[in-house]
Amino acid sequence: MSNLTANEQGDAVVQPGRRATGIVGDRVFRQLSGLCALIVLGLIMAIAVALVIGAWPALRQFGVGFVTSTQWNPVTDEYGALVAIFGTLASSLMALIIAVPVSFGIALFTTELAPAWLRQPISTAIELLAAVPSIIYGMWGIFVFAPFLSTWVQPPLSRWLGDMALLGYLFRGPPIGIGIFTAGLVLSIMIVPFITAVMRDTFNVVPPLLKESAYALGATTWEVARSVILPYTRVGVIGGIMLGLGRALGETMAVTFVIGNAHTIPQGLFYPGNSIAATLANEFTEATGELYTSSLIALGLVLFLITLIVLVLARLLLMSLAGGQGHSEGAS
Repeated sequence: MSNLTANEQGDAVVQPGRRATGIVGDRVFRQLSGLCALIVLGLIMAIAVALVIGAWPALRQFGVGFVTSTQWNPVTDEYGALVAIFGTLASSLMALIIAVPVSFGIALFTTELAPAWLRQPISTAIELLAAVPSIIYGMWGIFVFAPFLSTWVQPPLSRWLGDMALLGYLFRGPPIGIGIFTAGLVLSIMIVPFITAVMRDTFNVVPPLLKESAYALGATTWEVARSVILPYTRVGVIGGIMLGLGRALGETMAVTFVIGNAHTIPQGLFYPGNSIAATLANEFTEATGELYTSSLIALGLVLFLITLIVLVLARLLLMSLAGGQGHSEGAS
């Protein structure tokens, strides 16, 4: 009895020291974590400040007209970002339109339909696409994909859809194999692994009881996916889509190879165009003069702001969906 009492007294004596050590460790960990977050925030602010300083001569020279002008002529020192902005947004939007349904189908197949022995090989193969360098996608796009499109895809699309009232506008242009259409297709292949990985991981966290209950009531696989899986994982799904969009907006080398690099607003998807990243990759090493270099840096600033706006809107949408989901669960 006395030994037990002594042990208890010893624990009582040691416990405050342990608690103090734990408090100090938590404090140090909290400070280090906050420091890491501040470093990331500081880097973003430093990048923004450097871009503003570098772009200031062009912004002072052209003002708002830099964003609204389609002129890009290094000979006369006239620069505008509208063509590059249009090409960036058009190719990224097309990539999303193609990649999101494909990614959803792959994620649904690997989580719900594929046999167990096939799920891991398919998942590994999809993830390997993310490891392929972007320049390889670009070389494949211009030497293999573009000739295939110009021979077997673009002519039939122009013949079948080119004369339609509204949709035909998108499928007009010379079937040369390079342009916004090809850039969007290559970008869609590049962002599929990212969107698929996020969708697959979010689909796997759906409680099996919810899906089994729906199947027990006679629901089909599509009905379970539409009414159970997607509502439960909508926040993660949208986050994956925005991750893919951010990847598409900033892609450089692959787009540079296949977009055509023409400083004109394309009259259809088959026409060549340009993007912000492709313009920077093509012309930054050849820029001579302060205004030319500053205009290219201003393009980088515009791309930075576009990406920032997309991420902020995505964050607001996710917060709105999370709040709506919480209210619906509270009401139920």
